[in-house]
Formats: sequence, C-alpha cells, structure tokens
Amino acid sequence: MVMDVVDYEIFGNEMQYVEVELDPGEAAVGEAGAMMYMQSDIQMDTVFGDGSQQGGLFGKLMGAGKRLLTGESLFTTVFQNVGHGKQRVAFAAPYPGKILPMNLAQLGGTLICQKDAFLCAAKGVALGIAFQKKLGTGLFGGEGFIMQKLDGDGMAFVHAGGTLMERNLAPGEMLRVDTGCVVAYQPSVDFDIQYVGKIKSALFSGEGLFFATLRGPGRIWLQSLPFSRLANRIIASAPAAGGHSVGEGSMLGGAVLGGGLLGGLLGGDSE
Repeated sequence: MVMDVVDYEIFGNEMQYVEVELDPGEAAVGEAGAMMYMQSDIQMDTVFGDGSQQGGLFGKLMGAGKRLLTGESLFTTVFQNVGHGKQRVAFAAPYPGKILPMNLAQLGGTLICQKDAFLCAAKGVALGIAFQKKLGTGLFGGEGFIMQKLDGDGMAFVHAGGTLMERNLAPGEMLRVDTGCVVAYQPSVDFDIQYVGKIKSALFSGEGLFFATLRGPGRIWLQSLPFSRLANRIIASAPAAGGHSVGEGSMLGGAVLGGGLLGGLLGGDSE
C-alpha cells in the first residue's frame, strides 16, 4: 500500500487539534466525529472499513470487522484534496490531553494502541486489531482483550489524555502501570498483567485488582488521565448518582445547604 506523505501542525495546549496539509490527490483518514474543519476543495467520503482501500468486498468486510471488534464504528471518513493547490483539514482531540504524531516508518511499521486512541492518519495506514496473547491479559487487563494495531509507513495521530509520558524501555526493563494509562507501545514490548498482591490493596486502594506490566525493549507512551477515569469522576459527582450539586460560584447556596459546598468539594475526592 502506497502511503500519502502529509505535512501537519498541532495547535493548542490542553485541548489540541492537528491540521493536516494535503497536496492535490492526497487524502487523510479520520475517526468518525473527529473532523474540526476543512477547506473548500476537500472532499469528504464515508467508507466501509478502515479506509486503507483493501481490495474487493472481502477486504472491506475484514476491515470493517476489525473495527467492530475494537468497539469502533464500521465506517471511517476519508478526506481527499480534489483541488489544484494545497488544502487543509483539521481533527480535534476528544478531551484534554496531547495529540501524538507517530511516524510509523520510524517505529518499525507497526504500533499497538488503545482502541480509542486513534484520531487520524495519512491514507494507506491500515487499522487492524491486536489480540493479547495471554488469556489472563484479556480477562483482567482492564482495557480489554483487543487493542488497535496501526500498520504502514505513513503518519498516524493518536490522542493521550492529560499529561504524556514517553519512554524507551531497555531490554528487560519493566514498568507496572495502571491499565488505563497505557496509550501505545511498539510490538517489541511485552504487555502482560500482574495481580496487585494483597487483598486489602486490591479492595481499598482504588487501583483495581491488576497492573499492566510493560517489559522492554521498545518505546511506550503513557497518559496521566484515561478517559474512563475522567468519566467515572464526572458520573460520581452527578446528582443522579448521589453526588453533590452546588450552583457554580454560589457561596450563599453552600451556606444555606448547611455546608453543602464543603461537602461537594470533599465529595469530589471520594475515590
């Protein structure tokens, strides 16, 4: 598969977007709902599968099936420059964090990432699936048995929540990580799970029953704010879930409710 070579620029700090510049005939593939804006000569087309243009109906069905297994939409969106000059299309991050430009050619042609990390890529990058080889990893890994696999030699962009940590693990070097904090890693990295070791820690630490273990050699990318953690805190603070709701900036409301403001602040850190 011939990859389109695209130029790009990332804007913003906590809430970022990436602007991809396409020459005439070039195209980018975006996750459903990720597009922010596009210039007039960009033509948008929704395709069945992962947009890598695998040959025949069977190839398209395989691409769509892979996306379905990772919990993503059966369709992706292709943005092609049909004009005579350079055109730009932008893709926005779904929540606070960092957009990571991944040059697959420099990473050995393959990257394993969390199923919701992919944002967009140059046309030709194939979106596949990576099954965890060990049954225990699939049953207890927290983020699931199936992860996304990006194949090709073009540019791909993935999103990490919160603050990013990027690290090169030496051969045999191992890190224990919260399962939700793993964004991506090279295939040379061994991904497994490890029981926390103590019943009391498992039940009351709030960290879950298992850690992810990442053993080198290879590069890894970690995020400080997994979306699942952010969503859990929001749900826990919602009135319908028993959380405390106080009007924004209402000191009087807190006093009338007999310390409701203080209770709301404390309740936000109840995990």
